[in-house]
This record gives sequence, structure tokens and C-alpha cells, in this order.
Amino acid sequence: MIGTGVLKGMAVTARNFFGSYFEKDRLITVQYPEERETLPENYRNFPFLVFDNDPEAGLRCVACKICEKECPPQCIYIVKSDDKKPDYMGKPQFYPKVFDIDISVCMSCQICVEVCPFEAIKMDKVFELSRRERFNALLIKKDELAKSNDYYHRIHPVEAAEVDANLAAAAAAKKKPAPTPAAAPAPAT
Repeated sequence: MIGTGVLKGMAVTARNFFGSYFEKDRLITVQYPEERETLPENYRNFPFLVFDNDPEAGLRCVACKICEKECPPQCIYIVKSDDKKPDYMGKPQFYPKVFDIDISVCMSCQICVEVCPFEAIKMDKVFELSRRERFNALLIKKDELAKSNDYYHRIHPVEAAEVDANLAAAAAAKKKPAPTPAAAPAPAT
């Protein structure tokens, strides 16, 4: 019979329309911004820099520029400092004098996070980054990118716990003195 597909489609639409008034689980639309869905832990949007304790001295980034080189759209811009500051473990280290990310170009691929050997750059869950200006407002600078390790623990609790455990193990391994080689027995004559 002609039009049975249309009638079946209208029946499904009517069932969903009237069912959404009686069953709260069938509501599909979230009333944003009053209601917000909780984002999954593995959600990623734009990168941010992790710091421990102090936003300037505790920044984990040592300006190695690996993320800048590996970024496919080339949206990361880093200028290495001329002097050294003590890092989060107290060791003198270079730091980024300038660390900018152009979010108008960033494609949220997470390659910068994957290649960072210092666990300094991570992906954020903030997606409300619209700005009225088009040019400099879309260039996020180091002071805006720096977020605390506590913030990182709030948005990615499982991953942050693993990262902190790995960093603590690496710091303990560096502090542990190297084992002395056993003295070789004297040759018998």
C-alpha cells in the first residue's frame, strides 16, 4: 500500500513526542545552560598547562618544544627562556617565556599531550571559549593556559592519579643512589 512508510514514521514520531511528557528518561534535549550533561573523563577539547603549587615556578613545562614541532596545524608557539628557574622538583630548568596556543587553529587532536615527556600539557573539558573579538582573543597565552594539578585531578581523576604516581616513582628513582658494583675477587696466583 502506498504511504505505509510515512504512516510508520509518523507513528514513531507521535510515540516519542507524547512519551517524552510522561517518561523523564525519554527526554533528549538538555536545557542548556541551566542543565549541563556531565562529560566523560576521556573527553578532550583544548590543551592546558599543568603546574604544581606555584603557577610560574611550578609549571611542569620546560620549553623542550616537542609539542610545537609535532602539532599538525602548528598552533603552538613557544619561546624558551634565557635563564633557568627551579622546577617543581627543585632542579634548575628552562621554562617557557612565551607559550601561546591559537584555539582558532587547534583541532584538539591531543598529539601535544601524547608527545610531552614531562606530563606538562593535558586536554581540558572547557568548551565555552567563544569570544567577541576574532584575532588576539583566540590566542590563549601562558597565564590563561596554566591550571593547577588540583584542577587536573577534578576533571581527569583516574588519569591524574596515574600521572602523579609515575612522576613520584621517577623522582624516587632519581633520588635513590646508584648501586655500587661488587668488588671483583683478586686473581689467585
